[in-house]
Amino acid sequence: MDEKLVTIAEFDDYIMADMARQTLEDFGIKAVVTGDNASNAYGSISAVERPALQVLQSQADEARRILEEQNEETEDGEQMEEDEN
Repeated sequence: MDEKLVTIAEFDDYIMADMARQTLEDFGIKAVVTGDNASNAYGSISAVERPALQVLQSQADEARRILEEQNEETEDGEQMEEDEN
């Protein structure tokens, strides 16, 4: 039986979606970005589907946890830079 893909996040642009995909793959989770061709071709037109990140359903919880942890680390780093300025 094939396992289905589920969307775990949507992004405003393809670059951010692809960076998240790469992060997950660094942790051994295969991920795909959908909606990328349309958003690349049409830019920020709201009628076009936003890039979405999908993983296998069995890995969705772990993938969300990884992305949340990466987000927190990024926010902490940005806060430290602001405090130094």
